[in-house]
Formats: sequence, C-alpha cells, structure tokens
Amino acid sequence: MLKSKLFKRYFLPGFLFQSIVIGGGYGTGRELVEYFLKYGPLGGLFGMILTTLIWCAVCAVTFELARITHSFDYRTFTRQLLNRWWFFYEICYLAMMLLGLSVIAAAGGSIIERISSIPYNGGVIGIMFCIGFLVFKGSSFIENILSAWSLILYAVYFILFGYTFSFFLTESPPPFLFEIRQGWAISGIKYAAYNLVVIPALLFCIRHIQTRKEAFGAGFLAGPIGIIPAFLFLLAMTNYYPSILNETVPANYILEMIGSLPFQVIFQIVLVGTLIESGTGVIHAFNERLSSVFIERNSQMPLYLRPLIAIGLLTLAYLGAQFGLENLISKGYGTVTWAVLFCYVLPVISVGVWKIRKYKRIHFTQ
Repeated sequence: MLKSKLFKRYFLPGFLFQSIVIGGGYGTGRELVEYFLKYGPLGGLFGMILTTLIWCAVCAVTFELARITHSFDYRTFTRQLLNRWWFFYEICYLAMMLLGLSVIAAAGGSIIERISSIPYNGGVIGIMFCIGFLVFKGSSFIENILSAWSLILYAVYFILFGYTFSFFLTESPPPFLFEIRQGWAISGIKYAAYNLVVIPALLFCIRHIQTRKEAFGAGFLAGPIGIIPAFLFLLAMTNYYPSILNETVPANYILEMIGSLPFQVIFQIVLVGTLIESGTGVIHAFNERLSSVFIERNSQMPLYLRPLIAIGLLTLAYLGAQFGLENLISKGYGTVTWAVLFCYVLPVISVGVWKIRKYKRIHFTQ
C-alpha cells in the first residue's frame, strides 16, 4: 500500500505532514492543552476544526503551486512565492526548526530516561544518532519510514482513546464537556499558523503528484490526517479535565491514570519514534534546501554532509532544550507565529492563488 501510486499522490503528503507536525509538544499533549483544551473541551474542539480548515486550504494551494512550478524544496518554492523577499521565510523556518528540535530533544531525553536506565543526555544522543541515520538514507527511505510509523501512531492513539471511551457513554455528561472559553478561535488560528511553516518542508514528496486534482485532493486530506491523532488525544484528556491543564507532560499523566504498564511502555516507545521522525522531516527539508544550491552550481551535495548537518542542528537544539518543554511551547512558538502568517500563510492564499489562476488561464488558452 505504501508504495502504490494512489497512496503516494493522495495520502503520503498528509502522513508526512502529520509526522513533522506532531513533534514533542503535540505528541506529549502539552501543545494540545496550551492551544485547545484550556479553552474548554468544546472550545478546544471548535479550535481544532478551525485549524483543520486552515491546514486544508493552505496545503491544497501550496501543493498545486509546487506542482506547476516544479518547486520540490522550500527554497525554490519560496522564491517562486515571495520573489526577492524569500529570505523572510528562511528566517522563520530556521527559528521554528531549532525551536521544534529543542522541544524534541527535551521531550525525547525525558521519555527515554523515564522508561529505561539510560540517562537524559544518553537519550538525547541516541535520538541524534537515529535522526542522523535517517537523514543519511535520503528521500525515498524517509517517505517509507515516516508514513509507516504514522500508521503505527494512529493505532496507538485509537487505543489511548479506547481506554477513556466509557467516559463519553455516561447518561448525564458533566457540564464542563460543553465549556467554551473566549479565545478559542484566535488560538486555533495561531496553532494552524505556526505549524504551517513545515508544509514547504515536505515538498520533496510532491514530485509524485501529476495533476491539479491530485494536488488539491492531497491538500484537503492533509488537514484531517494531521489533526485526527490530536482529536483523539483531546478526547482522552477531557476525561481528566480540568486537573490535566497543569500537567507539563499530559501524556504521562493519562498513562499513569490508565495504569496499564505494557501500554505505557508501548505508547512512550512510539512517542520516541515520533519525535525522531519529526526531527528527521525538518532536517531533511533543510538538507534538500542546501542540495538545491549545489544543483544550481552544477554540483552534488556530498552524502556525508547530511548527517553532519543533522548533528550540528541537534547540538544547537540540545542547548535550547535547557529552557524546558513548557517554556519552549508557551513562549517560544508564540514569538514566531505571526511572522509565519505574514511571510507564508497570507502570501500563499493571495499570491499563490493568483499564480495558480494565471497558470490555468495560460494553459487553457493554448
């Protein structure tokens, strides 16, 4: 299935998007508390729906613009979109990449220390090695690994929801289930915006898409594929609302309340793998961006350079991880969210749509 043309053209972009987006904050539940659940269970659900709609629209336009301009790395794509101002996106991507990798390092080191006798620093080094290895293997290998692991992740999140499903079958649901707090819409937009910075990072897989129908189809599927695990996680966390709002790692809290030791181990192993695939995705995109420069100069990027760059970036991320998971998510992401809106989201839904319509008119009249 993972190698079929249908999967690669319609579903692969969505699974890669979900693989990169989930990261350390989404996967641990901290982001979902910060951007959704703290606005009430129903407010959080409305925020997720808004996030999904924005993701669908921006992914669809991005994929089609990448297809018609043959822009399969973010440097080429943003030069098509922003012309001489493309470097603004570069700044945002670098900031988000280092911030995201810091979250991954902080979460991964803590989880490995928790489930094994390996110390925190040893866990971080292990994650660095795994990411470096995957980055070295190249695009096709990364596509297969990330999409396969996403399916495993889906299964684990369905099981997590299954443990708390009985909570939603009570005859008289508690009043807080319908709680909506002011600010859910702005928070949904912010969450959508700062995650959208990674969409150009997965353009290496758009080379499989050949038609406008496939580009739009993949874009509209990417939103739901990216948000479904978060939705299941939100429902599971609702069972422990509002006490879970104060937990730094909500996933650990839920696992302790469930009390199933085998599932605790499985969930955290899968989460570590998810952190690795998220880090791999953003670093591979950065390498593809560097590779495009070598190609412009009629050269080829040396293979050894890819894992070296991964190690260098992860070393910087390790230093950033010292600020702590909660501070990185609550303060760091908000700082660059609005920059992403202005240098990518707004241009893609204005300039991007205009270029797609112009391309359609030119080819229709020929």
